[in-house]
Amino acid sequence: MHELSISRYIAAAPDKVWDIMVNRQNEWWCPAPWRAEVVHQDRRPGGACEMTMFGPDGEVMPMRGIYLAWDEGRRFVTTDAVNGDLEPSGPFMVGIWQVEAEGEGTRYTASARHWSAETMKQHEAMGFTTGWSACADQLAALAEA
Repeated sequence: MHELSISRYIAAAPDKVWDIMVNRQNEWWCPAPWRAEVVHQDRRPGGACEMTMFGPDGEVMPMRGIYLAWDEGRRFVTTDAVNGDLEPSGPFMVGIWQVEAEGEGTRYTASARHWSAETMKQHEAMGFTTGWSACADQLAALAEA
């Protein structure tokens, strides 16, 4: 498996982290100064998920895919290999976002699984660790407030 992953302890209850994670994505999903806007979410396996990311210099990056899993309160899994119309698209990764209780708080883990070592290395070179860590920090700041 060609996986990149980050993990962060968040000093807040899992239900609070989950609520922010899934209901306030516009506030943490992209590392600032980028921002995200959720377009559509059908929160179930096979349901469409669409959002657009906007960069500080006018960049616009639409993202379309489907949920492979939605385990309420625990994890959700998406892929861009198939869009909401069940049409194949250029696959890049399977994304897994999950929370679990750890002590008095929550262990947040976000992983990206890739079809090949080449695309994993490409994602790493794009700044996976820095970017996804910044998003985790933004999520933690919201949950710990």
